[in-house]
Amino acid sequence: MSKANRPLILIVGPTAVGKTETAIQLAARIDAEIISADSRLFYRGMDIGTAKPSHEDRMHIPHHLIDIADPDEILSLAVFQKMAHVAITDILARGKLPILVGGTGQYVRAVTEGWSPPEVKPNSRLRDELEKIASRHRPVTEGDIETDPEGVNALEGKKWIYERLKSLDPEAAENMDARNLRRTVRALEVILTTGRKFSEQRRRGKALYDLISIGLIRPRAELYARIDARIEAMFKTGLLDEVKTLLTKGYSPGLPTMSAIGYRESINVIEGVWSLEEAKVAMRRANRAFVRRQANWFKESDPNIKWFTAQTGVENDIEAYIRTHTTA
Repeated sequence: MSKANRPLILIVGPTAVGKTETAIQLAARIDAEIISADSRLFYRGMDIGTAKPSHEDRMHIPHHLIDIADPDEILSLAVFQKMAHVAITDILARGKLPILVGGTGQYVRAVTEGWSPPEVKPNSRLRDELEKIASRHRPVTEGDIETDPEGVNALEGKKWIYERLKSLDPEAAENMDARNLRRTVRALEVILTTGRKFSEQRRRGKALYDLISIGLIRPRAELYARIDARIEAMFKTGLLDEVKTLLTKGYSPGLPTMSAIGYRESINVIEGVWSLEEAKVAMRRANRAFVRRQANWFKESDPNIKWFTAQTGVENDIEAYIRTHTTA
């Protein structure tokens, strides 16, 4: 099958804009199946806090790459990319259209731009050492970590981690939030384990699909109101109980998955650190920051994305646009 016969529909946009609902409506109309590119939806037992599609919706329209790992597993970008390609190929082979839906920029781009992410299994010993350094509030000195025998300038731990990444891979550091310790540590882990720059995984490769990119937008005030309503609904439908169940099953509060928005705030409520209202305020703030980060991945000025305002009946316009671009 040539690239010309391998259409892939992409739906992107900020959190809570309505990607899931729109994708489900479209899939029913154009005989399509949905592939999730939202890293929060990979994990079993994390349903309410991730706004995962309901079981009814998933029975109605097949969804792929949801509930594929336990919360204490790390699903690497390379593994996700392979699984997504397999799912797309399978959907096309059955004569259906694949719809890739998500707000996690690097997962989307890894599939649509043919990145070559390094297949690096987590190096727990190295990661522990790096996180240990990051937690220190005293200057880092020579000999603090065996992977850096020459040492660096006297820097506070978290800053040392970021500066170390910057020295080894300036491009990766430039495109990374210095406050995102988890991603900074992972980038260093990949570099020190493989000897390859982390930024190399973002090199464009061969495009495998005829991409039809759809973007959904809403006025910012409306989007924030939807986010606030979603947060209220999460707690009303049992987010705290969901987190308590995960903790009871033995999943550590320190797991990367448990740092997702909604889970880290709920843990603070359960542990008595915050009140429920404080958790809601923190979630609102974190989601707004997340919306801004998503906008850096998928810009409204991108000529390769056709943007639609998410409103009643928008699926009619999107369906017409897709049919125009999938008809030979």
